[in-house]
Amino acid sequence: MDYPLKKVGIGTTLIAFCLLLCLSGTPARAGSSQLLLATTTSTDNTGLLDYLAPHFTRATGIGLRWIAVGTGKALKLGQNCDVDVLLVHAPEAEKNFVAAGYGIDRRQVMYNDFVIIGPLADPAGITGKEVRSALVSIKQSGATFVSRGDNSGTHRKELELWAGSGLELPDKASWYVQTGQGMLATINIAAERKGYTLTDRGTYIKYAADHGGNPPLKILVDGDACLRNQYSVILVNPERCPKVKSDQAKAFAQWLTSPQAGKLIADFRLMGKQLFVPNAE
Repeated sequence: MDYPLKKVGIGTTLIAFCLLLCLSGTPARAGSSQLLLATTTSTDNTGLLDYLAPHFTRATGIGLRWIAVGTGKALKLGQNCDVDVLLVHAPEAEKNFVAAGYGIDRRQVMYNDFVIIGPLADPAGITGKEVRSALVSIKQSGATFVSRGDNSGTHRKELELWAGSGLELPDKASWYVQTGQGMLATINIAAERKGYTLTDRGTYIKYAADHGGNPPLKILVDGDACLRNQYSVILVNPERCPKVKSDQAKAFAQWLTSPQAGKLIADFRLMGKQLFVPNAE
């Protein structure tokens, strides 16, 4: 049996790298039918990869293991030739990664959206507002906002939203808390502090399911076009990293963007709700 390697909410890339070094000599990593993926915490936290991996293995005979970190750390693992393939969600950073020669064959896979969540009492009064007005209200009220602060795809989107709203990043403000942790951990910290945070909808649905459908934090702002959350698969460039399993990585990318995988992604649900929408080209 192939066991997926999961490392959710890692504090530093160094820890992830050391873990990979420890595993690099094991039969599972060394086998030609094993593929190592660096991915975001959302694809792991939601259970999507646990759901997809057996289907991929049955279709191709290739085992899949993964390490789940923020997109920034996932890209760094690809840059360092420590993994074979990436599934990430920070489009501009991904394009820069490919342009720099670290990755090839970037393909869209699926999307969902980002949402701003917070307590039902909504001390900043942001319910139903568009993103810019919501962030202005949070800043003016001094209500707690909890950021991942970890260079993940979600953190990058948050920084983009502050800038797009014409606001300076309040990283020195007492009400702005940076966790340096994964999404579920950050949501839980926001709940403890009765504050707001930005999350992808898929992870929020998982969080809601973990609370029996009645989570402490609710979706207060959503629907803006700027909140779209695109996921893409990228092959690590074999010309830079000759030891990567390029054939297996290519097979994974082709399968993940196939109609068969698209249907599996569309059918993946929690509490009857769809978490991701396939949009492979």
